Amino acid sequence: MQVKAEIITIGDEILIGQIVNTNAAWMGQQLTLAGVEVVRHTSIGDRHGEILEALATAVARAGVVLITGGLGPTRDDITKKALCDFFGTELLFHQPTFDQISERFLKRGIPMNRLNRDQAQVPAACTVLTNPLGTAPGMWFEKEGVIIISMPGVPFEMEAIMTQEVLPRLTAQNNTGAIWHRTVLTQGIPESVLAEKLEAWETTLPSHISLAYLPSPMAVRLRLTARGNDRERLRKEVNDQIEALQPLIGESIFGFDDDTLALAAGRLLLARGDTLAVAESCTGGYLSHLITQTPGCSAWYRGGVTAYANDLKTALLGVTPATLGQFGAVSHDTALEMATGVKNNLKADFAIATTGIAGPDGGSPEKPVGTVWIAVTGPTKFFCEKYVFGNDRERNILRTSQTALQLLRHLILEEDKRV
Repeated sequence: MQVKAEIITIGDEILIGQIVNTNAAWMGQQLTLAGVEVVRHTSIGDRHGEILEALATAVARAGVVLITGGLGPTRDDITKKALCDFFGTELLFHQPTFDQISERFLKRGIPMNRLNRDQAQVPAACTVLTNPLGTAPGMWFEKEGVIIISMPGVPFEMEAIMTQEVLPRLTAQNNTGAIWHRTVLTQGIPESVLAEKLEAWETTLPSHISLAYLPSPMAVRLRLTARGNDRERLRKEVNDQIEALQPLIGESIFGFDDDTLALAAGRLLLARGDTLAVAESCTGGYLSHLITQTPGCSAWYRGGVTAYANDLKTALLGVTPATLGQFGAVSHDTALEMATGVKNNLKADFAIATTGIAGPDGGSPEKPVGTVWIAVTGPTKFFCEKYVFGNDRERNILRTSQTALQLLRHLILEEDKRV
């Protein structure tokens, strides 16, 4: 039977947007890999009544409830007191936790105070889970067949307790079944067109495999989720379904799961032993940022030039004043000269150039905001394409950068056909 879990994150800082709730995302991923189905995330403030209400609601629905936050030494950390009230128990001094805290402070040469010592106070009804990276221990409770786990909100402390204590106990204690996710990453094809192309394929999916469309300005992700008992069988079934996608949308698929377009293009360049340079105007360095986020990119990325001003396009990239005068900075000819110039000047095998009107100002009837030209050049071929993305500046920069990387990937594949 599939174990269902709920996650409760506690902290006013989450509700007011001061921090992003990365804990729930990470926990959801790890629980899914362990075969535990996460059915709900709840975020609440540092208030006693809200904690009790969230706990009562969660234990009525789920077999496992995981809580993060509110376990620090300050007055606003009230989770332990709320847990004592929920379980009808009291705080007791836990000597092993105190010894661990004492040793940690001794090694750091920091004196302990009363608040630090109080971290060793834990509800009598819990099993203490060791925190190898902090002073607040995790706590494991069981009530009427439901497991309730409380952990600190500091991400690296929570992750350590989850990895070393929680996940091994959950898998050992429960027949969690198996869940297998695989995400197919596509770019350059709208969600509605994608759904139309995949309609027949989607209707033939087995009942235990579901499909979700996850659109964003960066890409459209297709998440396949298989549920059952045999993880290896589920993995094979999902991979077989992905193979069936190749004839339908293969050219739009650039990777899987955590891949990026920069990584996908980089792999192709690395396989050829080729290099890349970029010339940016409207993307303002964001394209280079995406590339340099990729580990190992120094093996294939030569560098880039960000040239906003027209005189820099001429001085650094070799764009002729005649081209700028006749066609303007946002044009086929300027984009192509930018790409050719950076390719030659930086002695690269491939090059990308972006020039456009990111907005919100600067548009005209002939060239509205969102108009972009992207050029990519290789050893023997080139592409130079015009796009009109929209009115949002940030989204235009993002979409231009991603589209440029996809065009590069297509150009490399075209060059490979000549070999």
